[in-house]
Amino acid sequence: MTCKFYLLKGKGKNAENGHLWIYSTEIAEFEGEYENGDIVEIYNYREEFIGKGYINDASKITLRIMTRDINEEIDEEFFRKRLRAAWEYRKTVTDTSSCRFLFGEADFVPGLIIDKFEDYFVIQSLALGIDKYKDIVVKLLVEEYGAKGVYERSDAKVRILEGMEQVKGFLTEPFDTMVQITENGVKYYVDIENGQKTGFFLDQKDNRASIHKLCNGKDVLDCFTHTGSFALNAGVAGAKSVLGVDISQHAVDFCRRNAELNGLQDTVKFECHNAFDVLREWSDEGRKYDVVILDPPAFTKSRETIKSATRGYKEINLRGMKLVKKGGYFITCSCSHFMNPDLFRETIASAAKDAKVTLRQVEFRTQAPDHPILWNSDESYYLKFYIFQVA
Repeated sequence: MTCKFYLLKGKGKNAENGHLWIYSTEIAEFEGEYENGDIVEIYNYREEFIGKGYINDASKITLRIMTRDINEEIDEEFFRKRLRAAWEYRKTVTDTSSCRFLFGEADFVPGLIIDKFEDYFVIQSLALGIDKYKDIVVKLLVEEYGAKGVYERSDAKVRILEGMEQVKGFLTEPFDTMVQITENGVKYYVDIENGQKTGFFLDQKDNRASIHKLCNGKDVLDCFTHTGSFALNAGVAGAKSVLGVDISQHAVDFCRRNAELNGLQDTVKFECHNAFDVLREWSDEGRKYDVVILDPPAFTKSRETIKSATRGYKEINLRGMKLVKKGGYFITCSCSHFMNPDLFRETIASAAKDAKVTLRQVEFRTQAPDHPILWNSDESYYLKFYIFQVA
C-alpha cells in the first residue's frame, strides 16, 4: 500500500498552487510505511489529493512532487515523457548543441539537472528520490538521445543537507572529460570532471551574445572571468583589447587555453587578481575602459547572509562603474536567487550614487531559455543581468 501524507490545516497552499516542495513544518501525519526515497501520495487537510512525490525526512524539504496525476507511475515511461518534453522545448527555444537539457523543478523533475555538451551529458542529482532513478535516466540518454558518455557531478554541497554523500564519476564507460564545445561562435574546452558545477555556465549563453554589439573596437575589462566566456565573446566580436581577471590561477591558465583555441591570445589576455582589491587599485590609478563586465559568483546562498552579500555587490559595482569611460558601458549581474531583482536594482542604484555616475539602462535580461523560470517556483529565477551606459 502506498504511504499517504496529510498536510496541516492552512499549510500546503503553495503546493496546491503549483509549487513542487513541501517542508517538514507543513506535514500533519502519515499513514503507512515508507523508506526515504520512496514515492508517496500527498493530501491536504481535507484529504484532497495534491500529488505524488518522493519522501526524505532527513531534509527540510521533506516531499517533492513529481506528478499531479494519482494514476501516473514514476517509472521509466514517466522519465521518458519528461525528457521528451524537455528536449522538444529546447529544440524550439535554443541552440541544442550544448544546453541545459533538463532544469529540475522548472521541467517538473525536482532535484535533477542534466547538461548537454555536444554528445556528452552531465547529470546532477540534488535529492535522494532522484538517486534511485539515475540508471533509468542514463539508459534513456544513451538510447534515445545518442549520448556518447554520461558523467555524474552530484558533488554539490546541498546534498549534505539531504543527508547524502557528495559523489562524482562515470555513469557509462569512461571517456575524455575535457570536451570541446562551440557557443556564439566561440570555442571552449569544458572540464566536466573538475570544472565548477557541471563544468560550464550555460545560463549566460544569450547574455554573452548580447555584448557583441558593444565590444567591437573597444577596450574591455571582464572581472570574475571564470572560463573566460565574456572576455572571449568580446574578443570574437572584434574588441581592440580584452583583459579577463579571476582570483584563481587555475582558471586563468584555463582561460588562456581557451583564448589560444580561438586564436585570440594576442587580443584577449588574462591575469590572476582578487577583483575587490585590484578594482580599487586601478580606480585610484585612473584606469578607464570602454566596457566593464562583472559576473561574480553568488555572494549569498541563504537569507541569513543577504546583508553582507549586499555590501559585497555594492562595493564591486561601485568599483566597476568608476573604471568605465564616460559614455562607455557597464555590464553587471547576480546569479543569487536570494539577491532578488528589487534588491539588486536598489544596490546598483546606491553604488551609482556613491560613484557619482548616471546609469542609462540599455537592457535587462535573465537566464537563457533552456533555464526556464517556473512562476510557481521562484527558486528557478535567479539570474539578473543588466547592460548600462555610464553618463
